[in-house]
Amino acid sequence: MSMGYIQKLVEKKIPGIYVLSLKIGSNMIEDVENSFFMNVNDQVKEVCSQLATDPHLQGGYNAMGFSQGGQFLRAVAQRCPAPPMLNLISIGGQHQGVYGFPRCPGESSHLCDWIRKTLDLGAYTKAVQEHLVQAEYWHDPLKEEEYRKNSIFLADINQERGINETYKKNLMALKKFVMVKFLNDTMVDPPISEWFGFYKSGQAKETIPLQETSLYKEDRLGLQEMDKAGKLVFLGVKGDHLHFSEEWFDSSILPFLQ
Repeated sequence: MSMGYIQKLVEKKIPGIYVLSLKIGSNMIEDVENSFFMNVNDQVKEVCSQLATDPHLQGGYNAMGFSQGGQFLRAVAQRCPAPPMLNLISIGGQHQGVYGFPRCPGESSHLCDWIRKTLDLGAYTKAVQEHLVQAEYWHDPLKEEEYRKNSIFLADINQERGINETYKKNLMALKKFVMVKFLNDTMVDPPISEWFGFYKSGQAKETIPLQETSLYKEDRLGLQEMDKAGKLVFLGVKGDHLHFSEEWFDSSILPFLQ
């Protein structure tokens, strides 16, 4: 499944729709490299700039992010309210981060082994945080304090160091926040992060849903209020990470783009 395929699918099913496929870098190779090595905060800034200068989007737009693109686009919603994001669709995004890298894209590659070793050695060191994308949403439930203090991306957008009221207000302005979880996911650990749940703090066996997290109970991001207003949509689809049928996409996702 490629972004080009998804773009064509949407354009075919919703005639006349304008689709902007975001790219970070001047070509495909740079875009892929940046998805591993470019500071996520800089990526978000770059996306905000692309959106702000696109005349087709000024009245508002729907955003759809795949895998880590889900949490990156949530950061866009929280940090860049103009132009306004209307619906956010996160397909396999990891909103409470990951603790484990069971299967990364291109499993046989040395890159995956290198990333795992780097994360094990020092996910929260300044050098790793600034230069390895996956470290920026690495959430170690056994080192919550270290995560809160040193995570330069996820801890910030999840209000772990204090409440940024602007983030909360901007996220709550969404009409719908749709989260898709893959029910047989072998790539995301823990898979419940795709529905904004995570491991219970202090251990890495038992998971809890969003509604039992302190983020929700204290309503630091407005998720509780959004949930009560019917703005949160939790969808489950059978299959491994990013494996879905065109039929499922048509019936479950397209309605949020129309």
